[in-house]
Amino acid sequence: MRFSALCLALLFAITPVYAQQYPASASNHAVTDASRSNGAVREYVGFDSNDYPGDQALPALQRHFAFVGYWLNNPPGERQNGWVGKRETLRRNGFGFLVLFNGRLESEIKKARRSGTPPVTLGARDATAAVAAAEREHFPAQTIIFLDQEEGGRLTADQSAYLLAWTEAVAKSGYLPGVYGSGQPVGDGPGKTITTVQDIREQVAAQRLHQVAMWVYQDACPPANGCSLQPPPFDSSGTPDIAVWQYAQSPRRKEITAACSATYAADGNCYASGLPNLPLDLSVSGSADPSQGR
Repeated sequence: MRFSALCLALLFAITPVYAQQYPASASNHAVTDASRSNGAVREYVGFDSNDYPGDQALPALQRHFAFVGYWLNNPPGERQNGWVGKRETLRRNGFGFLVLFNGRLESEIKKARRSGTPPVTLGARDATAAVAAAEREHFPAQTIIFLDQEEGGRLTADQSAYLLAWTEAVAKSGYLPGVYGSGQPVGDGPGKTITTVQDIREQVAAQRLHQVAMWVYQDACPPANGCSLQPPPFDSSGTPDIAVWQYAQSPRRKEITAACSATYAADGNCYASGLPNLPLDLSVSGSADPSQGR
């Protein structure tokens, strides 16, 4: 979620360089039906990118991926949103959806509070904007909208107030709340660790709030296996009962991906076969349409 894709205008004029950028074993992991069977469980691979890849790239992407991240507002660090108006095009090309709303960093929440807007008010206001955007993009009722919580670890009081106000407001609309959050354990006192998803779930349970679907990012190797279109088993993320697991990011986080660094390109990004100019984040789910947005 922390990158911008390069221009794809000349995508199909460029000779694929996947085999040059990856070891042979990684290249052999490419799939063409965007899914695999893991025993009795069907698993589906999807991608997300800050930038819309372009209509011309969709047939090639559809050969690899079942679902796609779809931003309702400007992605992190971006001043515009190329995904607006593309739902029907993606649906016609066979994609399911992960519907995303870019949330606030802690610094933004604090700045708003100092200016007289409490975190609860800001969260509810952003939820209203997310619901309105989902309606404009013609996502059906009961679509799960995932709030992008970029910062990991235990949430601060301001972050918690903002996030839970957002999820509660979405839950009271015709849509369902979800959170994209960290499943990477971090220190939380002597001999203890916490993940963002664990912290959110504990607060939701303690306050008896609406259920929140979880899209967990955990790209540490292990349990992740790096940039591979053959994903790790969905139930091995370390966080139970999730909707989606993002197991590879572009660029890779060097401090936690050393064991699988050879699966990434030399520039640290993750690419799919035949799409050498499009850095991707990769996710796996038990559903081909994790947000139920078709």
